[in-house]
Amino acid sequence: MRDKSLWQIKKEQNPGHSQWYIQRFKTMQEQGADILGEARLIDAMCARGSRILDAGAGPGRIGSYLQKQGHQVIGIDIDSELIAEAQRVCPEAQWITADLADTAEVLGYSQQDIEAPQPFDMIVCAGNVMTFLAPSTRVQVLRGFATVLGTSGRAIIGFGAGRGYSFEDFFSDVQEAGLEISQRFSTWDLYPYTSDASFLVAVLAVPST
Repeated sequence: MRDKSLWQIKKEQNPGHSQWYIQRFKTMQEQGADILGEARLIDAMCARGSRILDAGAGPGRIGSYLQKQGHQVIGIDIDSELIAEAQRVCPEAQWITADLADTAEVLGYSQQDIEAPQPFDMIVCAGNVMTFLAPSTRVQVLRGFATVLGTSGRAIIGFGAGRGYSFEDFFSDVQEAGLEISQRFSTWDLYPYTSDASFLVAVLAVPST
């Protein structure tokens, strides 16, 4: 049996957590906070009409923006309440309730009897999603990203330090999953990564053969 994600455990401890999370970003936006910085970066990195996976999509904050910019977005999140909000906000995108450890299977990339879907041009995994996974599934999640990513595609993953997942452990997991780190930054506005950085934004790619 698969271990529960840390997000699932948090919801069991506080059943109202998902609605609090949804309201948190609504309030931030109403107060004039910039909640779309990550989305603008991803948009700038993609050709118009790119196929984008929003991994750990939450209430659709990033994916809905990208869909409205003309991209083809599929969002996955383990929390059905968050996915329901994403669907409400942006019904044009495709939203799926699933564990990120099952990404390849859910999207049909592992079915031998049918043609695999087109690979993704970009995967975005923001909002500390990696730190909410069950630790035992981290490599599996990254392997799923490698499976669905195109040979020229990229995965952008961002999370903070001090959340139970060290950057060095992440770097090791990336290598074990068959991906490579092409760039590292310490913020979503691309300040350089340093050894004492409190945040990591990693750009991953499938190694060239």
